[in-house]
Amino acid sequence: MIQTLTELFAKTQHSVTHLELRDTYGSGGPGYRAWREGASLEEAARIDAPFVAPWVSLVKATTSRGVTFRRARVISEPVTHYIRYEHAATVYSNLAGGEQVRWLPRPKARDIAVPGCDFWQFDDGLVCWIFQNGEGDPAGYDLSEEPVEAKLCSTAFEAVWERALDHLEYQPA
Repeated sequence: MIQTLTELFAKTQHSVTHLELRDTYGSGGPGYRAWREGASLEEAARIDAPFVAPWVSLVKATTSRGVTFRRARVISEPVTHYIRYEHAATVYSNLAGGEQVRWLPRPKARDIAVPGCDFWQFDDGLVCWIFQNGEGDPAGYDLSEEPVEAKLCSTAFEAVWERALDHLEYQPA
């Protein structure tokens, strides 16, 4: 059974989508912590570089095969410290690899039916449900090829994507 994102990306032929619905994801990495303690974004990005580089390489390898890679984030405003950092770091961690990233303030998503947790979806089929505990730390995942779940994720993602602002257009409130 496939168990890692690396394996899932390698099998993907056309598209990867990722919907994020939380305003914080645990304590974050060392760069986030350094930024919270006063480091500039550039300093924090350098601290995160050893952790981010493998991700950027993985995404580049996936997009170089012609796979589209889109990430949408539904966020509350005013944004949390975590989202403020994530927005600033997106250039280094996501766009650098070839991801397309969009942001949607939560009030603009109020009439979109979205699943109860984050997910990755591969070729509009296989869904990797991502679970976090109450603090936002990883709490596991589950893979599903159920057509109803795949349709829910495809529909939710496309509805969010259509309304969301491109990363370069969105400025955190």
